[in-house]
Amino acid sequence: MTIPVGPSAGTPASANDIDRTLLASYGDYLSAQRAVDYLSDQKFPVEHTAIIGTDLRLVEQVIGRMTFGKAAAAGAGSGAWFGLFFGLLLGIFTDNSFGGWIALILTAVLIGAIWGAIFGLVAHSLTGGQRDFASRSSLAAGRYDVLVSSARHSEASRLLEGLR
Repeated sequence: MTIPVGPSAGTPASANDIDRTLLASYGDYLSAQRAVDYLSDQKFPVEHTAIIGTDLRLVEQVIGRMTFGKAAAAGAGSGAWFGLFFGLLLGIFTDNSFGGWIALILTAVLIGAIWGAIFGLVAHSLTGGQRDFASRSSLAAGRYDVLVSSARHSEASRLLEGLR
C-alpha cells in the first residue's frame, strides 16, 4: 500500500516528500517507536521512515472533583508563578539592597497568589455547577503505522524481521 506524503496529502512540504509504503502496524506508540529504534540500531537510514497515528480520539481523564477550595488553590498557584515572574522583572530595575529585592519578590508572589485565588474562585463560581471536576486531556491513536519510503521498503522489511 503506497501512501502519499507531502503537500498533496495535506501535510507540510519538506525536503523528504516521497511516497511511503506501510511497513508495519502497531496497537501502541511504544511498539512503533521500538521498531524504528531497532531499524536505527541496524544502521537503516531512519529519515526514510514515519510513524503515523490513525483513528485519533480525545481522551479526557477525570482526576477529581473541583471544589471551591481546589479552584482557589489552583488559582493561587498560577497567580504566585505570575507574581514571581513580575517580581523578578521589577527586581531588575530596582536599586534596593538584597533584602529589599527579596521583599519585593515575596510581595509580588503574595499579591499574585491572592489575586489568583480570587480569580480561581470567580471562574469556578461562573461555571454554575456545569463542570465540577478537574481533568487532563490527551490525544490517543487507535493504531500506529510505520511507513517507509517505497525505495527502501524491502530492506526495512528484511531488517524488521529480526525484531519479531
